[in-house]
Amino acid sequence: MKIPEKIETPAATAWPLVLAFGFTLVFAGFVTAASVSILGAVLVVAGTVGWFRQVLPVESHEWAPVVDQEIAIETSRHRVERLGGFGETPRAWLPVETYPISAGARGGLAGGVAMAVLAAVYGILSGNGIWYPMNLLVAGLLPTTGTQSAGQFGTFDLQHLFIAIPLHLLISLLVGLLYGVMLPMAPKRPILLGGLAAPLFWSFLIHGCLAVINPVMNQRINWLWFVLSQIGFGIVAGLIVVRREKIRTRQIMPLSVRMGIEAPGVMKELGEGLPRGPRL
Repeated sequence: MKIPEKIETPAATAWPLVLAFGFTLVFAGFVTAASVSILGAVLVVAGTVGWFRQVLPVESHEWAPVVDQEIAIETSRHRVERLGGFGETPRAWLPVETYPISAGARGGLAGGVAMAVLAAVYGILSGNGIWYPMNLLVAGLLPTTGTQSAGQFGTFDLQHLFIAIPLHLLISLLVGLLYGVMLPMAPKRPILLGGLAAPLFWSFLIHGCLAVINPVMNQRINWLWFVLSQIGFGIVAGLIVVRREKIRTRQIMPLSVRMGIEAPGVMKELGEGLPRGPRL
């Protein structure tokens, strides 16, 4: 096949940049001066007209020269390296091993107990009362608690107790399951990730969100103790999770096998090499 000397391509144009810059000035003028918006409007009109004239009634084109260049693909490897796995799969999704579901559940519940103890210690040392953290936990769910004083937050409330316990256990369980999935990503220093990096990350995230969503509750929280309790949760949950034996993931096997469906062709082919499902 003969290579042509030149080909026809769409003509280059700067009008889209002019149009975008014009819109930028229009909105920038809302917080600066009206003259900036007027200048932006002029650029928007000029950019729109110029861009349309490039494509209507006939699209503008230009001729570009064709450079014939031979591309040589070379490699220093003499054979294809494959990751170990089940069957003859060419690659594996990492991690190939993870913790069982029960490890994350136990770690989350144990971390939740540790966090509750640290929160209770804070309530005692601060003078607000042992029930202060519990009432603060449900403050975002019950509108009437937002107007209470610090002394009222420190008193026992049976309704708050019935809400706080399942809510705290549910959150701890979900975070524990997340730890079971997340910690295999850092096999060398899992406690550094689970006990320090992750708690600091979501503590700053919660602090930023509460400052906008619920400023009153944000002011009532002692964020130093909040971070310490989160770190305590992360260390305890991480230690519980990493002590469990890892299991191989079933990622490489066909979906029918992972779902436990007997597929005659697939089951016979992989047969003896298939690991059992995740242990609970």
